[in-house]
Amino acid sequence: MDLRKLGLFFSRLFVILIFQSYFCAYQIGEHPCHLRRDYSLTYTKEGDIVIGAFLSLYTNPELMTDKKSFKYPPASIDVESLYMLKHYQHFLTVQFAVDEINKDPHLLPNISLGYQLLNNFHESRLAVENSLMWLSGKGPTIPNYSCDRQHKSVVVIGGMSSTLSMAMATLLGLYKVPQLSYGLFDLLLSDEVLYPYVYQLGSRESTLHLAAVQLMLHFGWTWVGLIISDDLTGEQFFRHLKEEMAWNGLCLAFTEQISEKLKPEDDDIKFLARILGSSSNVIFIYGNTASLSVFSEFLNSFALYGKMLVITASWDYSAHSTTEMMSNFHGTLIFSHFKGEIPGFTDFLKSVHPQANQEDIFLKSYWEIVFNCLVSEIKTLNRTYRKCNESLTFADVFPIYFDKSITELSSNIYNGVYLLAHALHQMLQTEAKDLSELPAYSLLSWKLLHFLKCVNPVNGIKDELSGDGPSTTAERYDILNFRSFPGKIWTEVKVGEVIPQEKVLSINEENIDWPEDFPQIPSSICSVACGPGFRKQFLEGRPICCFDCTLCPDGKISNKTDAEQCMQCPEDQYPSKQKDRCLPKTVTYLAYEETLGMILASAALCFSILTTFVLGVFVMHRDTPIVKANNCSLSYILLISLTLCFLSSLLFIGRPTPAICILRQTTFAIVFTVAIASILAKTITVVLAFRATKPGSQLRRWLRPAVSHSLIFICTLIQMGLCGIWLGTDPPFLEMDTHSESSFIVFQCNEGSLVTFFCVLGYMGFLALISFTLAFLARNLPDTFNEAKYLTFSMLVFCSVWISFLPAYQSTKGKAMVAMEIFCILVSSAGILICIFAPKCYVILLKPGRNTLEILKNKANP
Repeated sequence: MDLRKLGLFFSRLFVILIFQSYFCAYQIGEHPCHLRRDYSLTYTKEGDIVIGAFLSLYTNPELMTDKKSFKYPPASIDVESLYMLKHYQHFLTVQFAVDEINKDPHLLPNISLGYQLLNNFHESRLAVENSLMWLSGKGPTIPNYSCDRQHKSVVVIGGMSSTLSMAMATLLGLYKVPQLSYGLFDLLLSDEVLYPYVYQLGSRESTLHLAAVQLMLHFGWTWVGLIISDDLTGEQFFRHLKEEMAWNGLCLAFTEQISEKLKPEDDDIKFLARILGSSSNVIFIYGNTASLSVFSEFLNSFALYGKMLVITASWDYSAHSTTEMMSNFHGTLIFSHFKGEIPGFTDFLKSVHPQANQEDIFLKSYWEIVFNCLVSEIKTLNRTYRKCNESLTFADVFPIYFDKSITELSSNIYNGVYLLAHALHQMLQTEAKDLSELPAYSLLSWKLLHFLKCVNPVNGIKDELSGDGPSTTAERYDILNFRSFPGKIWTEVKVGEVIPQEKVLSINEENIDWPEDFPQIPSSICSVACGPGFRKQFLEGRPICCFDCTLCPDGKISNKTDAEQCMQCPEDQYPSKQKDRCLPKTVTYLAYEETLGMILASAALCFSILTTFVLGVFVMHRDTPIVKANNCSLSYILLISLTLCFLSSLLFIGRPTPAICILRQTTFAIVFTVAIASILAKTITVVLAFRATKPGSQLRRWLRPAVSHSLIFICTLIQMGLCGIWLGTDPPFLEMDTHSESSFIVFQCNEGSLVTFFCVLGYMGFLALISFTLAFLARNLPDTFNEAKYLTFSMLVFCSVWISFLPAYQSTKGKAMVAMEIFCILVSSAGILICIFAPKCYVILLKPGRNTLEILKNKANP
């Protein structure tokens, strides 16, 4: 058997058992319609069609006792009864809506609506009893026994809670009577198998979780607690809220489910410790008055100090709270369904008075309780009780007893009455022309549900139907701020509103009174936000809202709060010291204007001038023995090439261009090859000169200048061939280096093919090594000026410099690499110049007496 059908069977069996117990409380008279009881529960206004309104006013039936045996003051009113007094607005709303419809000539013309108000004292037992009374038409009687010949009631509005609605629906559903439940929407009542004739007027609150998340995001509450009712509605809200919070990076610090069953006393302290011990300062509470009744009673004993509460209007925290504990809710934010004003309702209240309608027993009893007086004077043997002042109105009622603004439940009732009127109107238009052509009232009830679910809502406040019916507007919530003032004065002030589906939130923060523990907007976070320059590092096993802050690594920044990843700056920008923004890089290169460039350029010019001076000295003293003895033509070539070597270093200074990038390495390579080839020729000449001293030696022909010049030309030609291959395959090119220096863009020349580049350097090194080897072998030959030794020292300096250059070239970048190459060019060229020509210039300029043929011959033949 289907579980739902089985549940329906047992629920109806339960109702039958209740009937048997109910009849024991009544005295049966001569007729089943004449059951007597000690108090009256109904007030009726006749009409062509009567609406049954099952409402809740008191929780103590003694407050409605027969006034013939009235004891004044009335029975003591407990806290819950005081709380229920404010619901008298529901009774007035039914009366006002019916009167307003009866005055409308376009809605249900020629048909008058009536109502039968029944008070079920907020008890399921009396709700079932009232259902039985309503079905019989007179009073409590035997099921299926009708005391009215023509029962005019076709629909029921009630009850205020889902528990009452279910109790009524179990009985009314047997007779297929449509029931408009004006309480909060409940998923259980939406089950069309168990409750096929229940139509819920309350809002589904399908977007309340979105509104809650938007409020969290607005105030930056990323770490909040949640207390929900332990029922199907609470579970659904928790599921939707958790999913939406995860989507927006929000976390729940704890989740507590409140059951309707009382907990043992030793659990209260643990429950309080879990809440107060949490690091979250904001707690969201979701549930209705009935499901959170245990929690409300808990708050009467324990206050949640240091916690900011955010609740919904579905939970009336004043229902079970004492007046002393109400101040603990000061600063609470409340989500309440947006309610428009009911036009004319305020004026209607001015006309409501017990003297104007003496048959309204609810108005009379309510009036006597809230004003602590009697509508009709009663004299007893001992005293005479005070009569109510006839000038009293609802404006004189304290807010604790009557809401001056329309409540959500009253709005539901008002919409429900109009929904019923429109459904009847459409039924009249489609199935009958006037009331006489309508089907019997029993059949009318069965057909009415279809029209209730198909009717199009009208404009105005009546357009805000939700629940089981159509809705043409997006859900909207008011944000209220509860304030408690001395003298037991409480008020709820609207401070904002939210439309979750449109993601619209407007709130006046300056108008909010925060709890006394928070002088300003409360903060509710697990970890302090990571500022710009830092990123969040999530902790293993902890929610995403709990994290550490880590400084961004080099080259990356974060320009927003709580960044999960650091961003890489564009290539033309670099991170600031705080790593919170990218700054534009400055274009740089080894310029003449900066100190290093100026020093190197000055050194190159000075050495080139010095070399030119030495060349001039040799030219001027070309007829002297020293110049002639050292092969003056090779000396000229060597000095000219050294001058060009010094000047070639200037190509490395200044803003590079594509042409300069091609010229500077090839120029340097060729002129240095000429210099090294000249030294190689001088070394070979020295060695061959001593080998060709014998008469008729064949080596003399290799001592001619043409041989030396040919050697220089061949060596240079080979280097030029290598440079040609370099330029033809992968030549140097201009590039912008954005990585060598973090805050600069270095304009530099990329060498292109490193293999060819090192081949060019290797060839020069090969020539230098041969020259060094030959000079080293000839260092002890009996040369007058010992030029072989000078050549050895010069090649030793040259090789040492360029061998050191290779690792330095690989480890430096940007301007430092260019400066390193210039330094090597200058040092190696200066070493050759000084080692070879300094001793000769010393003799020529400072010791001219030693520059004679006789002295040379004496030194050559000691």
